[in-house]
Amino acid sequence: MTQPDPIRFAPIRFNLFDTAIGVAGVAWNDVGLVACHLPERDAETCRRGVLRRLPDAAEAEIPDRLAATVEGVRRLMRGEKADLTAAPLDLSRTPGFHAKVYGIARGIPPGQTMTYGEIAERLGDKLLARDVGAALGKNPWPIVVPCHRVTAAGGKPGGFSARGGVNTKLKLLAIEGAAAAAQADLFAT
Repeated sequence: MTQPDPIRFAPIRFNLFDTAIGVAGVAWNDVGLVACHLPERDAETCRRGVLRRLPDAAEAEIPDRLAATVEGVRRLMRGEKADLTAAPLDLSRTPGFHAKVYGIARGIPPGQTMTYGEIAERLGDKLLARDVGAALGKNPWPIVVPCHRVTAAGGKPGGFSARGGVNTKLKLLAIEGAAAAAQADLFAT
């Protein structure tokens, strides 16, 4: 009989914090980040979003080991460059293929983009582009795993599963100064 994975059942905590474009959230356990929540217009909307995904999470102070991650998200939302590649992630709930996609996406610098097909090629098969998109659609760490920096072929923005869809993706790219951000009305609702 196998024993349950203690990491998988470690208590999850979360905290909300202000950014230049709204209130964002992070959730973590003893291993690392479990989830990130994109900025919302107010704290209560953000809190409900976090708890919808992680109903057993308890609100707590952000631990010192995640302070640089939170500050990095704040900097990115102000349009400043920030490197979040050192943010610790708990990958225990993440399928292996998704983890590979997220690892490649984490290497895309602010202000730059890569296509689904380019990530698929790095994984060894351009025909995996749809699978790359599906994995990014389940990304639990938006901003830290910058799925908004992954675009469709031919300069099209591609999809985005967060609230606001492609408009949110384009806003994030515009904040970072990415060329792909100039393709639509960035602040349409």
